[in-house]
Amino acid sequence: MNKHSTTIWANGKLIPWDDAKVHIMCHILHYGTGVFEGIRAYATDRGPAIFRLKEHIDRFFNSAKVYDIAIPFTRKQIQDACLETLAASGLQSAYLRPLAFWGYGQFGLHATGLPTEVYVASWEWEKYLGASGLEKGIRAVYSAWRKFAPDALPAAAKACGQYLSSILSGNDARRRGYDEAILLDHRGLVAEGCGENVFFVKEGELFTNDLSSSILPGITRDSVIRLAKDLGIPLTIKDIAPSELFHADEVFFTGTAAEVTPVREINDRVIGEGKRGPVTERIQTEFFKLVRGDSPKYHRWLTWPTAVAEKKNGGKRAVASK
Repeated sequence: MNKHSTTIWANGKLIPWDDAKVHIMCHILHYGTGVFEGIRAYATDRGPAIFRLKEHIDRFFNSAKVYDIAIPFTRKQIQDACLETLAASGLQSAYLRPLAFWGYGQFGLHATGLPTEVYVASWEWEKYLGASGLEKGIRAVYSAWRKFAPDALPAAAKACGQYLSSILSGNDARRRGYDEAILLDHRGLVAEGCGENVFFVKEGELFTNDLSSSILPGITRDSVIRLAKDLGIPLTIKDIAPSELFHADEVFFTGTAAEVTPVREINDRVIGEGKRGPVTERIQTEFFKLVRGDSPKYHRWLTWPTAVAEKKNGGKRAVASK
């Protein structure tokens, strides 16, 4: 693993990284009954800043509600836990992972009244699909595995067990020499990547799909939609046929881990000119400016820890500063 914090926030307090352990009979280990978030903090001239913290924690709680996982902390407490974890880590750029799951108690599919455990970890995670991919683009392939239908599992929830289909698809793609897979939905239309939303550009217009295609409502996706509006780039949200990506001028992925990553090939077909296109580059450039604090207009999306939160001994707590 990349460099990580020496501590993890565990059920209300910071503990040593190596002490963050659970019982082998935890419900989540057997049934995937947990929800999580992926959040990035970026280095800025004011120190590390967490990108769209509130929105991530709102989605975290919404995912938990769908699965009836009662989080024994408030949204503000989990936001503060992220700030505390980042401050304690000493990292300037970090990936934050809030995780809530059913722990050790009753067993079986009909288990009730299980305790919920909540953790927040932080570590350095560089370019998810490769640094060169941000400039040159990556190679993708349509997966034989479909994204589950919206009446099979709640696609809008970021739940642990739901990512098994992504793991199947991604591992198969990499075995075949590709960087990432694209999953189709239950109708045979484009859904998303293994952990990314999909956009394409045709004649200067931007296109993406919506929840009807079983996508996770990505926070980076939402940021790009808002950026496109501010940049005057026309945008249409609609169903996407697989063939549309083949003759698109540009295709790119968005996601907290993937950020804004161009796709240069799909199923061995070259997309556009086979490199990052001008619209993708423009959006990518503006995205990295705002997450690094260089666009004052978007400072509302950044949260800086301004004090190290100490253990519950009357010390200072981390607070949000915008």
